[in-house]
Amino acid sequence: MSKQPCSICNKPKAPNECALCHISVCKTCVHFLSPNDFLFLTHIPSKLTHQVYCLSCYNSDIEKPLAEYNEKIEQAKNVMIFTKSQAKETRFIKRLEDPLVITECPDKDEVLLRMAFKAVNLNYNSIIDVELKPLKVRDGSYHTHIWSGTGIPANVEEDKLMKDRSFKSMPN
Repeated sequence: MSKQPCSICNKPKAPNECALCHISVCKTCVHFLSPNDFLFLTHIPSKLTHQVYCLSCYNSDIEKPLAEYNEKIEQAKNVMIFTKSQAKETRFIKRLEDPLVITECPDKDEVLLRMAFKAVNLNYNSIIDVELKPLKVRDGSYHTHIWSGTGIPANVEEDKLMKDRSFKSMPN
């Protein structure tokens, strides 16, 4: 099999092929997409499932959804999270939405980030009544935890939030 020249810069060796337009691309002109780039999306469009893209396909089809995804991840990192033990602070917040359920995550922080990402997709700024549960998994002599969690997405106005000052261990 002979290698075709790069369609962008005409270098003689172009070992990669764009997944969308199927042109030959050298390693300096190719854009790689990691499998972890759209990790929290529940439904990934077929265009975004490939790993190798040329410059024009990347700019037209990948760059905008990747920027929107990264923006939502940053918003999810700023979502307010209230556990069930903070019920005094959240007792006046309406619980209109169905609970978010996240299962089988290797880390407690990933469960919270996945819940926050789902809340951002539903246009909420907080998650209330969060309950995290570890499940101990044994593989021979190796022990690990698989985490799951539930929480209700809600819109909370931070200036109207009742702050309970009696908890020194977990203040807002």
